Amino acid sequence: MRFDYLVFIGRFEPFHNGHLAVLRQALGIAHRVVILVGSAGKPRSTRNPWNANEREVMIRAAAGADAERLRIQPLADHLYNETAWIGAVQRQVAAVIKADGAAEDVRTGLIGRDKDASSYYLREFPQWELCNVQHCEVLSATEIREHLFSADEGGQLLIRANLPAPVAAMLEAFRRTPGYAQLAREFNFLRNYRKAWEAAPYPPTFVTVDAVVVHSGHVLLVRRGAEPGKGLFALPGGFVGQQETLLDACLRELREETRLKLPVPVLKGSLKGERVFDHPDRSQRGRTITHAFHFEFAGGALPPVRGGDDAAKAQWLPLAEALNLEEQFFEDHHHILQHFLGMS
Repeated sequence: MRFDYLVFIGRFEPFHNGHLAVLRQALGIAHRVVILVGSAGKPRSTRNPWNANEREVMIRAAAGADAERLRIQPLADHLYNETAWIGAVQRQVAAVIKADGAAEDVRTGLIGRDKDASSYYLREFPQWELCNVQHCEVLSATEIREHLFSADEGGQLLIRANLPAPVAAMLEAFRRTPGYAQLAREFNFLRNYRKAWEAAPYPPTFVTVDAVVVHSGHVLLVRRGAEPGKGLFALPGGFVGQQETLLDACLRELREETRLKLPVPVLKGSLKGERVFDHPDRSQRGRTITHAFHFEFAGGALPPVRGGDDAAKAQWLPLAEALNLEEQFFEDHHHILQHFLGMS
């Protein structure tokens, strides 16, 4: 064998025949394959329909008898801290090798396909020899998800033709769950949302605001009342009006969604910081740049709040609890919260 370990990083949403071709090549030249399942800890969405455990089941089922040679670990995103993501990859691979009791001088490589800009990460680990695999003519994971949620009959045939049989069976079972039904509604909402902007002379860029309000060890959150992300936790916020400053828009959305009664001068006096969050993939609605404002109050009784506008519910959540609920947060709102709390 050429390698003791080969590292294979991907989101595998879902694990398709192209992924399986890469895995088979890896198993042919390495004793073990470390598979890092990306976007772990995310809520279900049309871009991330399956959690890390479900994707691990897909991979092991597709690998069959070779599954015992796989070391599969979840890998969280770090949208605004690439260095932290690289460090997480390195730590997890080192931990797997240590847990196996392998020697420190093991031969380790990285396997993948340099297909487009999304493959930039393959060049971030110069300590590992890169195995750049050949293209495999299959539907992409994005195309498979589109067929899955469109529910067109021809698309379902294409899905089965491009997935390992055990994974195809899992997706067929998934189609009968309430989770699938909600994601299908969200898929249709997003498709219609984007279609409304097709006539624009250029792709639109949306500007939003979000409020991080911390009071007595609690953070003010809302439950989204509509797609996308219906039922998920979110920071109070929304789109900027044509005649508003960013801060004024933030304060308006905060009042509309939470009915928070604190006077505007008090809120402005408690402003601790602000930052732009502009990752190109932060929102499935399209290119959306948000300006987040951090307000903080030292102590005292929590002001009463209740959901309003498009928020189904508003509530104060203890900080420790909120920070442990990443899988229940809309878009990148958990990353925003972590940033202002010094946890990113």
